[in-house]
Amino acid sequence: MTLYFDAAAVLFQVYPSCNGRWEDRLWLNVPGPVYGAETDNCATGRLEAPRHIHYGGQYFTEYVYRQPRTPDEVRDVLSAIEADPMDGYAWDGDQRWTPELVREWWRDRERILEYLRNQVHEWERYDRWIPNQRAVEGALDFAAYIAGGTDFGSLETDLQIYLYWLQEHRSPTPADRLPEL
Repeated sequence: MTLYFDAAAVLFQVYPSCNGRWEDRLWLNVPGPVYGAETDNCATGRLEAPRHIHYGGQYFTEYVYRQPRTPDEVRDVLSAIEADPMDGYAWDGDQRWTPELVREWWRDRERILEYLRNQVHEWERYDRWIPNQRAVEGALDFAAYIAGGTDFGSLETDLQIYLYWLQEHRSPTPADRLPEL
């Protein structure tokens, strides 16, 4: 059994190139192959992939808060990518993230948690405007994922698995020791 699912390999089979630019990625994107970079703000992402996509930043654009870990999750994220009229998603993060950048992102997680806390009133307003978005639910899920885990796992463990993937160029097995963040 392996612990890392190579979502990028699946996405590159469907779309051999991506248009999102690393330089434009929203700082809230969790490390991994898929990220939002100057996506739309039409509120389509959470409709397609509510356990993976959220909205934020200056223009309330889409970002990936949980990387896809199964073929079904990739299908959901792919639906969000296809619904984005700005073509702002990318899935070349494995070539962009380094172990140092992943660790730096993790060290800065309190900034993300503070951002999520400070924006709850905006998402409450958003949910009143478009109730099926469940933006507050997404923000709380992201915060719980960072803080120690949800029924979908812990971001800390997922990032350790991702670090292993970046460093060893293979998925860890349950017997492998995961790197520290």
